[in-house]
Amino acid sequence: MLFRQVFSFTSITSGGHEAVMNIIVLGFIFLSQQCGQSICQKASKPNIVMVMSDAFDGRLSFDPGSKLVQLPYTNYLRQLGSTFLNAYTNSPICCPSRAAMWSGQFVHLTQSWNNYKCLDGNATTWMDLLKENGYRTKMIGKLDYTSGAHSVSNRIEAWTRDVQFLLRQEGRPVSELVGNKSTVKIMSKDWENTDKATQWIHQTAAPTTPEPFALYLGLNLPHPYKTESLGPTAGGSTFRTSPYWLTKVNSDLISVPKWLPLAAMHPVDYYSTFTKNCSGVFTDDEVKSIRAFYYAMCAEADAMLGQVISALRETGVLNNTVVIFTADHGELAMEHRQFYKMSMFEGSSHVPLLIMGPGLISGQQVNQLVSLVDLYPTVLEIAGISAVGNLSGQSLLPLLSTSTAFPNQQQRAWAFSEYHGCNVNASTYMLRSDQWKYITYADGLSVSPQLFDLTLDKDELHNVVHKFPDVQAHLDKLLRSIVDYPKVSEAVHVYNKKAFGAWRLSLGRNYNQVIGNLRWHVDWQKDALANERAIDKWLNGYYERKTNKKP
Repeated sequence: MLFRQVFSFTSITSGGHEAVMNIIVLGFIFLSQQCGQSICQKASKPNIVMVMSDAFDGRLSFDPGSKLVQLPYTNYLRQLGSTFLNAYTNSPICCPSRAAMWSGQFVHLTQSWNNYKCLDGNATTWMDLLKENGYRTKMIGKLDYTSGAHSVSNRIEAWTRDVQFLLRQEGRPVSELVGNKSTVKIMSKDWENTDKATQWIHQTAAPTTPEPFALYLGLNLPHPYKTESLGPTAGGSTFRTSPYWLTKVNSDLISVPKWLPLAAMHPVDYYSTFTKNCSGVFTDDEVKSIRAFYYAMCAEADAMLGQVISALRETGVLNNTVVIFTADHGELAMEHRQFYKMSMFEGSSHVPLLIMGPGLISGQQVNQLVSLVDLYPTVLEIAGISAVGNLSGQSLLPLLSTSTAFPNQQQRAWAFSEYHGCNVNASTYMLRSDQWKYITYADGLSVSPQLFDLTLDKDELHNVVHKFPDVQAHLDKLLRSIVDYPKVSEAVHVYNKKAFGAWRLSLGRNYNQVIGNLRWHVDWQKDALANERAIDKWLNGYYERKTNKKP
């Protein structure tokens, strides 16, 4: 009883003594290790809880990145579970990445091209299958895997990425300090959803209840906040936190990332840097501030994970619950002269993946290359449910389980990601294999590819594609065995023009006013007529080609 009182989340977030927090977490680990096996053996199926954050850099979940900021509950999962050191998003943007996680399929298979075009509302998710097989289920917070959401600006920027203009689409990234050293709850919506999740656990969970439960909590943090000063169409370019969370950041370890000169950047990376409003001058202090505030936002998200874990322990079900922590994508936080995601660089594409639970290995670091599509078959196998359909992922349970009953399954030696949305002017495909990261674009010919050796070049500043042509040829062949990427790129081109053309027709006479007042409005108004003509030329090319197409 005394330990329960000490561990209450309220005492942690209002006091602020790190020594006390460390003692609590160590005690928590001790209790879990002592009683975990006996409770698990009594239950036929474990409960399953997934916490998915938004824009959480996976490199913070293990050393040396974990030293940058105090993440006690991520660290708790690391000590009692398995940490995947090479986990990747299947598309570095919100909706498509979540579509891959919920469907178990690569985004080109579901045509989840951008934040507006994802899964149908009636798509079958792994949560649906858990419910059909006797699980009590609940989904709370940010889901974001079906079509029709996000801003008009977001979808128009994705549709028009091939138009021959260059417009800033985001606000300049800034940091914003709010509250004081006792201000804990900054992202109020996430805290509300976390409270709902913990209340649901307390109302639903009981060690003696025969039916297992499955809970999903989706967080917005540490995604940047909307920059209100830029008006109603503004995107999220504000990194906001309080002095309380900044105390969790080790400011001495924050570095200023190395940047290539603008003239030396890959053309697609330059387009991203410009449209994200990062091509201007930033002082070292500005860059460090943005990075520190981002890490502080990660600490706040970690505390929400802690509240969920606390509720599981308080209700006596933690030791029969599989807990999964991951994210839809990462955050560049001014690496490569960019913020946000939409990039295959590590800060954007590398996600956290930590899994703990009954019968699973503790304290394990897994080097296997994995991605979000692997969670669908993994969750089903944990629940004892046979996967159906053509899944892109593989179950990770053989890598996690203490049991020797699993057959020797050949795990893939690669991870695959693709991107077709805004702030990038070509469909992008990434393949990780061994130490290599291969990035190619469009049809594989019109835009030069990139190749990085992550063992020697962790900052991804040296494109060695011309130095290792044999490696490029091998990886490109492997990539084409996974996806016919020139064909997919062409399908996205056709979709973008068709979708934009339909949207423009739907506006009628209001078209010019609406398109000129999206979040690119500052640059658009400098020469609105030229921008409108550029779009007309792009669209007319599509309609001419469609008209001349042979039957």
